Amino acid sequence: MNWLHKFSVVVSSHRGISLGALASALLLAQPQPANTQVYPSRPITIVAPFAAGGPTDVLARIVAERMRSALGQPVIVENVTGAAGTIGIARVVKAPADGYTLSIGPWNSHVLTGAIYRLNFDLLKDLEPIAQLATNDTLIVSKNDLPAKDLKELIVWVKANQNKVSAGTSGVGSGTHLAGVMFEKATDTHIQFVPYRGAGPALQAVVANQIELIFDQASNSLPQVRGGTVRAYAVAGKKRLASAPDIPTAEEAGLPNFHISVWHGLWAPKGTPADIVATLSRAVTETLADPVIRQRLAELGQDIPPPEQQTPGALAAFHKAEIDKWWPVIKAADIKID
Repeated sequence: MNWLHKFSVVVSSHRGISLGALASALLLAQPQPANTQVYPSRPITIVAPFAAGGPTDVLARIVAERMRSALGQPVIVENVTGAAGTIGIARVVKAPADGYTLSIGPWNSHVLTGAIYRLNFDLLKDLEPIAQLATNDTLIVSKNDLPAKDLKELIVWVKANQNKVSAGTSGVGSGTHLAGVMFEKATDTHIQFVPYRGAGPALQAVVANQIELIFDQASNSLPQVRGGTVRAYAVAGKKRLASAPDIPTAEEAGLPNFHISVWHGLWAPKGTPADIVATLSRAVTETLADPVIRQRLAELGQDIPPPEQQTPGALAAFHKAEIDKWWPVIKAADIKID
């Protein structure tokens, strides 16, 4: 029975009904739109654009686990890898703008790739910002049997072996790649870069002595450093990590002005309703305020931004500023897809 038939039945059975009552009956007889459902009413997927086990994947799973309790629905992490993270981003850009498919990503996939790849989407225009999540400094890491015992010795060793030295990356334009390129320029050396599906597999190649180096996020490498399976020479931050105070900064170790930090954000497809974005933003704020989550991220060297920098508007402004800052650097460094 369609709604017009329902309405005629209501009218015929209530001959003396008032105009206001008729209007109410008409509204009740019409089908209710599907979007009146309370959000979220089903599981949410966060697309991580790098392989499982890497820094983006680990952060995504920590955040997703806690967002589940804030939202009342499962939050699933899906790894969609390739092309320095851009395949995973494209998957979210093409998804319905209903808040059920989200994009988590680092500075490299959501900023640097736009200056290197010919993307079929716009990093700013096709994504709806939700929140900035955390920032992580880069570690200079090698396999254990390298003869260099400190950063100065490492630079000397790389210069003496630069046609044979290999470093793992998450792909052209990734943070691991850009940090390596900046290391080359700062030390006047040359390194062979080996791309992997993510920093997790690249780090495992260092552990297995398949490659010599990785310029890696601390959250990814610290567990292996603590386990004694790789060696850390320096942190490319302006200060030592609170969770690893024995690792000197690059500046302290003899490489001035070598600062590389990787931040992560969370986005939805462009056009996602403002109330859904607000719901997701509140869930992130609640997640990042949880003492257990803060402790877990601190142990990985992750720095959580203050609440005022976690808002959708703050991420939008920061995202644009980072693109304006780094695209000229990428082009000046002549980083291209081979």
